[in-house]
Amino acid sequence: MPLPASPIVELLAELGQALAGLGVRWYLFRAQAAILHGVDRLTADVDVTVEPGSHPTARLVDGLAEAGFELRVADVGGFVDATRVLPFMHRRTHIPVDVVLAGPGLEELFFARAEDREIGGVRVPVASAEDLITMKILAGRPRDLEDAIAMLRARGDALDVDQIRTTLGLLEKALDQADLLPELERAIRRAGGGRLQR
Repeated sequence: MPLPASPIVELLAELGQALAGLGVRWYLFRAQAAILHGVDRLTADVDVTVEPGSHPTARLVDGLAEAGFELRVADVGGFVDATRVLPFMHRRTHIPVDVVLAGPGLEELFFARAEDREIGGVRVPVASAEDLITMKILAGRPRDLEDAIAMLRARGDALDVDQIRTTLGLLEKALDQADLLPELERAIRRAGGGRLQR
């Protein structure tokens, strides 16, 4: 399903060029990725994860500023330390863009499994449906859980549900939680998912 808004395609094209110029990996996730995976949703925000590698935060900020992205906070260092997010506004379209700085661990799997998709003629790396469902279950907010259920319904048998279970199991161990796998099973049941119970 293509993203309907051409301003978003314009933004993604400029963002992709800027990040390629910086030599950093990235992928689209959250709401815009959920739309691509079958969720019927309206949103104007764009969220991406980047792997900064050896680039200091200031280099990312400068590179994106040169490409037409303006920070939405004054205290970048403090905000990044607290959230690992660089909040930008795309000057041409006025669309907010949150650039999440990847950490070690499972993010490496998410990068490896990101899918190259064409959106309005622009090639964009997008988080896989399985990993996006994992992220939505981890976030745990009502909107995120509804998105996870919608993706489970939309993608059905095409999903590797065992992969989602494995990743959530790793997260439970890493975070010392025991509620992620039960939340997934509830989402599967709500999605009408006998066929997903494999």
